Amino acid sequence: MALFSSLTPVFIAVICVLIGVILKKTNGEKEKRETKSKPLSRPWVDEDLKDGTDHHLEEEEAEEEWQGLEENVAHVPFFAERYPEDEMIKRSKVFYELLNKRRSVRFLSDEPVPREVIDNVIRTAGTSPSGAHTEPWTFVVVQDPYLKHKIREIVEEEEEINYKKRMGDRWVNDLKRLRTNWIKEYLDTAPYLILIFKQVYGRLPNGKKKTHYYNEISVSIACGILLAALQNAGLYTVTSTPLNCGPQLRVLLQRPANEKLLLLLPVGYPKKDATVPALTRKPLEDIMVVM
Repeated sequence: MALFSSLTPVFIAVICVLIGVILKKTNGEKEKRETKSKPLSRPWVDEDLKDGTDHHLEEEEAEEEWQGLEENVAHVPFFAERYPEDEMIKRSKVFYELLNKRRSVRFLSDEPVPREVIDNVIRTAGTSPSGAHTEPWTFVVVQDPYLKHKIREIVEEEEEINYKKRMGDRWVNDLKRLRTNWIKEYLDTAPYLILIFKQVYGRLPNGKKKTHYYNEISVSIACGILLAALQNAGLYTVTSTPLNCGPQLRVLLQRPANEKLLLLLPVGYPKKDATVPALTRKPLEDIMVVM
């Protein structure tokens, strides 16, 4: 009995150690499971625009380590042109007046547009800022009549379903006053279609993935610059975001799986009898807050 009493503290200590080891192992396995199931924190990824291939891509991303460019970028002197205040005011007013004439035009002529103009407006869009200067955009210019018609067939088929089933009564009723529907004649008649794809990720020279931070925001800014460049050149378009058409159009145009369609722009001159809705824009005091 005395021997047992003297050994009791030892037994208790051993049991405590064993319990500690078991708990540590259990917690470690739990943390490992949670880490594995917990989605990667990627705040630069926009979740509001996906197509059917995104789920597969997310699984692939989780398995591979994302890597950025390791090289250092040299800095060079920057010389900015500075205007006198009266010149600044004049230039800002003239540019506003130019852009204020921009309208979404759905009645486009088939009159040819110089290809050099299209090259230049896309070069201009390519000057857009982007997350970590990844330039995550691809501008696909379609001028082939067959391809344009195939695009129209895909868009109209999906848009009819959108109007009749997916969009809902409120959305459809809001569009009625603009007299829009699923018939997209301009996809055939416009001399050019520009399809803007965002690159979800890129590829490094060694084949590994390159992170494209805030790719949707970056490409959206480039689209805005492209619209301004088209207006400056005297060309017109209508911004089209064809719901549920992205995957089919990506395959048709043979774009890789890391590219997602963001915007489709028919580009050309308005028809002579073109009309636009009589809309007004919000005044400055409704869109600007000065603190």
